[in-house]
Amino acid sequence: MSKELIISPSILSADFGRLAEEIAAVDEMGADWIHLDVMDGHYVSNITFGPPIVKAVRKASDKIFDCHLMIEPADPFIAAFADAGCDYITVHAEACTHLHGTLQTIRNLGVKSGVALNPGTPENVLEYVLDDIDQVLIMSVNPGFGGQKFIPDVVEKIRKVKAMIGARPIEIEMDGGITPETAPLCVAAGATALVAGSAIFKGGTPEHYKANMQAIRDACK
Repeated sequence: MSKELIISPSILSADFGRLAEEIAAVDEMGADWIHLDVMDGHYVSNITFGPPIVKAVRKASDKIFDCHLMIEPADPFIAAFADAGCDYITVHAEACTHLHGTLQTIRNLGVKSGVALNPGTPENVLEYVLDDIDQVLIMSVNPGFGGQKFIPDVVEKIRKVKAMIGARPIEIEMDGGITPETAPLCVAAGATALVAGSAIFKGGTPEHYKANMQAIRDACK
């Protein structure tokens, strides 16, 4: 790796009854970012949380809030998530009618912008927005639920995205089925950030979270 690997625990796998405590725990135990999976029951079949929850837990951590919007449409809600304290807002290419305009909206609010690609979406949708994004999020499962198995075919997509990005300072983030076994495949192909939910929160204590994150880091060295 040319730089330090970013670990972004997905709070989708946290105990929602103690959400602020869980965020503070992974922060203290070594998380680089906090990943927020926002689902609307429309674009995906699950429902999670919205801007008021993000705003309520923002004080639990000073780490980057990495917001992944699995919602359609996204544009009417972007300002609210920015106001709630999100540092990155990532939208799905498949859910945006005017992707370039949506990315401009995010950046105009002073937030870093990202594009997410589902497993079946080709990387060429990024071609004309590469100068408008700070992150590409590659889904290695189909969006909607945690705990799914990693789809190996996406590893080649990572390589292609890395080649497209070139020297641009864009993070390549992987989301879905990330474990100590799958993480090295992603990093070797060019991923710079890893989202993990169940693999980090399993065990249910801060000590487990620390060990689980370290296991992913060690596997990628």
